Amino acid sequence: MADTANPFLSPSALPYQLPPFAEIRDEHYRPAFDHGFAEQLAEVQAITASQEPPTFENTMIPLERSGQTLQRVAEVFFNKSSSDSSDFTNALEEEIAPALSAHQDAIRLDPVLYGRIEDLYRRRASLGLDPESVYLIERYYTEFTLAGAGLDDDQKGRLRDFNQRLSTLTTRFEKNLLADTNDLAVVFDTAEELAGLDEGELSAAAEAAKERGLDGKYVVTLVLPTGHPWLATLTNRASRERIMTASRARGTHGGEHDNRELVLEITRLRAERARLLGFDTHAAFVTADETAKTPQAVADMLGRLAVPAARNARAEQADLQKQLDDGETVQSWDWAALTGTVRQEKFDVDFAAMRPYFEAERVLRDGVFYAATRLYGITFEERPDLVAYHPDARVFEVRDEDGTGIGLYILDLYTRDSKRGGAWMNPLISQSALLGHPTVVVNNLNVPKPAAGEPTLLTYDETNTLFHEFGHALHGIFARVTYPKFAGTNVFRDFVEFPSQVNEMWMLWPEIVQNYAVHHQTGERMPQDLIDRLHASESFNEGFTTSEYLAAALLDQAWHTITADDAVTDVAAFEAEALAAAGLDNPAVPPRYASTYFAHTFSGGYDAGYYSYIWSEVLDADTVEWFKENGGLTRENGDRFRSRLLGVGGSKDPLEAYRDFRGRDAVIEPLLARRGLEG
Repeated sequence: MADTANPFLSPSALPYQLPPFAEIRDEHYRPAFDHGFAEQLAEVQAITASQEPPTFENTMIPLERSGQTLQRVAEVFFNKSSSDSSDFTNALEEEIAPALSAHQDAIRLDPVLYGRIEDLYRRRASLGLDPESVYLIERYYTEFTLAGAGLDDDQKGRLRDFNQRLSTLTTRFEKNLLADTNDLAVVFDTAEELAGLDEGELSAAAEAAKERGLDGKYVVTLVLPTGHPWLATLTNRASRERIMTASRARGTHGGEHDNRELVLEITRLRAERARLLGFDTHAAFVTADETAKTPQAVADMLGRLAVPAARNARAEQADLQKQLDDGETVQSWDWAALTGTVRQEKFDVDFAAMRPYFEAERVLRDGVFYAATRLYGITFEERPDLVAYHPDARVFEVRDEDGTGIGLYILDLYTRDSKRGGAWMNPLISQSALLGHPTVVVNNLNVPKPAAGEPTLLTYDETNTLFHEFGHALHGIFARVTYPKFAGTNVFRDFVEFPSQVNEMWMLWPEIVQNYAVHHQTGERMPQDLIDRLHASESFNEGFTTSEYLAAALLDQAWHTITADDAVTDVAAFEAEALAAAGLDNPAVPPRYASTYFAHTFSGGYDAGYYSYIWSEVLDADTVEWFKENGGLTRENGDRFRSRLLGVGGSKDPLEAYRDFRGRDAVIEPLLARRGLEG
């Protein structure tokens, strides 16, 4: 009998079905998962047991209605395991990952269910359905087919083994990375070693040390990408080197948290699974159901950009070299600091000096929220009466211009040892007309938390990241679909970054930056001439930023274009060969992620898909041009973007949605200009 006291077993009675976090305890998760597994399998079995010919109403509708308990507990648990993990969540996730994989396979590989979907797919044009319903059939048929629904029983058994083993390995990769990231945090004995940091940053380092029982010392916690934001201002070269060395060592120094063997096994199993499914490589399997369609299309685009990006990075490096004493060579830990010096000389722009203008609360309310209000008419009200999953997480109610409630937005800004690195958005409740579900979305960032009473001053990049992640949140908030399969950001992976990248444009849009960029002490607005200089410097250092990104994207592709017959035994040697082949083997410009801490590709769902960011940026840059050509920040433009792109969620082909918005396909020239890659 189900435990009626378990809060996951029925919809929440809180506003917008916000999960009742105050009632959720650790002992609720596993029973709710078990109940959810059994419940959905029974719901699917009811479909397959029907003796009636398949119809949309007796097959697709109950399939879309199935699994609601499992969805409730999974969304909450996986948000918790990534943003506030513990020994309990780590252990349970290792149990749940293979169980969830087996559960999904039990549905996707069911031959009777697949037969009913295939029948509807072949008759879809004659069923008299609306376009969203037809697209639902098409997506299920495509996904089930690619997932192996057409394999024979022996092949399905092998596929299940692959999927469960991979789910275990990718979960372990993430847990190893979090543990190693915490273990490798760099301890400094004196503030002098951290010269160049401001009072807020020193306060955050001291607070991080205090939390680890190291009172009087300073701890620099590592972020997910290679390097660290503080490398731009630290004046002690040896301190910079220590941070960079620790960052790059993650997952490589032996012991229980070493990820090298996991990388080799994950990529081998993915290649073997791809062959079982009829593909030469894992990249071919992945891109078959993305807008790119083939690994060759990805390789052509990345290759087109790599040569000029590497060329520009070398030119930038030559400028940086002039800043060093004779006999010294620019190293990876020097780049950010020296770039700051050169940027200041060329454009009189000092990112460190801008932090007092980026006080977090003003950035949020008078920047991020304000831009959304100006563009879409929506408003935000904090709801301190609603409890989130962590004391640092804040809940906001989002309303449309007419006062109608749209959903809830949760912001979890600060870093902590229990939170994985990076920044992301995920849903807790996803809108669906069929289920009557509202929307609750979460943004997680990793901003160092200063001591009590100190202001939270964001870096330029952190401000940009907040605008970016809020773009994902808007996608989740605005999507209005019938079927849960299409809810929120459930779009092709190489399209999902597009709305978030577009939202970055408002960070320096005149009406927006003038509203939020206010000095937290003097109350003075950021000078317009500084904003103008910022715009003038936008393509500065793009050789480096494009190269480090492309190096990671090409590394991801290299790992996933190996075949099941290729024998890779040395992670470092494979990386070196892949980067050299791309012309991106510059030691001073390491990839944004090396393999052993490349969470996107080995645990985050971007396997063979990290190219998505720049693939989506083609659409983003083209869209920015459209906004500029059509009056910029206007309600009319916002309504068009909302209704034709954000609002459709995944309910239509994304490139079709883009053509509906733009009037044509995207062109690459605006991206090339933005990144200084023309010619």
